[in-house]
Amino acid sequence: MQAKIPATVVTGFLGAGKTTLIRHMLENAKGKRIALIINEFGDLGVDGDILKGCGDETCTEDDIMELSNGCICCTVADDFIPTMEKLLARENRPDHIVIETSGLALPQPLVRAFNWPEISTKVTVDGVVTVVDGKAVSEGRFAHNVAAVDAQRKLDENLDHETPLSELFEDQIACADMIVVNKSDLLGEDEADALVASLKADSRDGVQVVRASMGKIPVDVLLGQGIAAEGDLEARHEVHHHHHHDDDGDHHDHEHEHGHDEFESFVVTRSEITDPKGFSEQIATVIRGHDILRLKGFAAVEGKPMRLTLQAVGPRVDTYFDRPFGSAPRETRLVVIGQSGLDQAAITAALQA
Repeated sequence: MQAKIPATVVTGFLGAGKTTLIRHMLENAKGKRIALIINEFGDLGVDGDILKGCGDETCTEDDIMELSNGCICCTVADDFIPTMEKLLARENRPDHIVIETSGLALPQPLVRAFNWPEISTKVTVDGVVTVVDGKAVSEGRFAHNVAAVDAQRKLDENLDHETPLSELFEDQIACADMIVVNKSDLLGEDEADALVASLKADSRDGVQVVRASMGKIPVDVLLGQGIAAEGDLEARHEVHHHHHHDDDGDHHDHEHEHGHDEFESFVVTRSEITDPKGFSEQIATVIRGHDILRLKGFAAVEGKPMRLTLQAVGPRVDTYFDRPFGSAPRETRLVVIGQSGLDQAAITAALQA
């Protein structure tokens, strides 16, 4: 049986920077074949044209499907499921599916749709990423241009939930596995820290809150969360249920303007380990203590010819033996990824302990 294809749901209000984030992801896809489902209405699919021009072999016109019948969470049965079935039936199946919802979509009904029998055995929700406009949210607005969001609402005849923006924002935060505070370069350091702390307090335990400017997030951080959100709907309960359910089934950061400067990664090597379970627990403790986003690599285990592969998303560590070391040096090698400012010396010492 083929492994389920991971799908990432990207949500957030008009103007938060979802398209910029996705565009950056496609330009840095590292050979991963990403199929895109875009739910943009009211502006004649302008976003689709932008993305079709990204010119990368991982982003051909066939890999982009547009749902133009309105808000994705209101047209699950008529529009979303058939589109997914079409995508999953293709010979050259994608490595990853990214779904950009309209800014007015409630993410929960969409995640719930992944339990529909037509698609449940073939695809899984890798994670829900909510993009917020850092500047607007820190000023107590939810979108840079609230009038534009309201205009977008009026254009969609299929929209059958009149959710106030503040409540819709709460639903998007409640469903998130990762919250991207975009446009963080427009915030002072204290403002940015306060906003990150407040979003962490408002979200579920273990949700990662990361800062970005111009949507620049490393693909390794954005994709591969492995959450299987469709099996975890109770935890991401809707704050507001007025929706029909036919879906059972100061500019301190001038140097932060280029590339991935908000993120850093480094490698830690160490000798063989003796206790894989204990080492996983040690890694989880280090991740919690230093707010590490991702950690991946492999370990040499005393007395075992195979290398132990480790992958951690936040404090959740997965391990399996993948292949023999052969002639490669028997060492433990871990790549640590996080927001810039990680205490490399302390992390290295703790992982080598």
